Amino acid sequence: MAQDFTNLIKLSVGTTSVEDLAAWQAARRAERGDDVARHVTRMWPKREDQLLRGGSIYWVIQGHIQCRQTILRLDEVIGEDGIRRCAIILAPEIIRTHTARKRPFQGWRYLAPGDAPGDLTEAREGDDALPADLSAALADIGVI
Repeated sequence: MAQDFTNLIKLSVGTTSVEDLAAWQAARRAERGDDVARHVTRMWPKREDQLLRGGSIYWVIQGHIQCRQTILRLDEVIGEDGIRRCAIILAPEIIRTHTARKRPFQGWRYLAPGDAPGDLTEAREGDDALPADLSAALADIGVI
């Protein structure tokens, strides 16, 4: 049975870890004076309805999918240049996923639910985290 939702995948440019992504988002929220996690992009997703039926944005950090955030809504944002953009409003919780290698790409892409790495279980989240380079190496050879 086909899933009735889809996800996005996006490079988290400039971040080196999940903690770095969380800190960057917190700093942006503090600058704006609100508590909304968002990612602003030029293009409006054509599959908006599918994204809003349970989709997430999967973050690629250092060449590997490492986490995701649930997409709550899409807001229109008009920049100072007058250009319409899409603010992808995200749940503040960052959910760690199994590590999966992903080659660089520009912008964002759709990611089918069946192609998305699974969430780490609560038991795994409580464990000491593997160093990012070790986790990436294990993912590359298919161990995790």
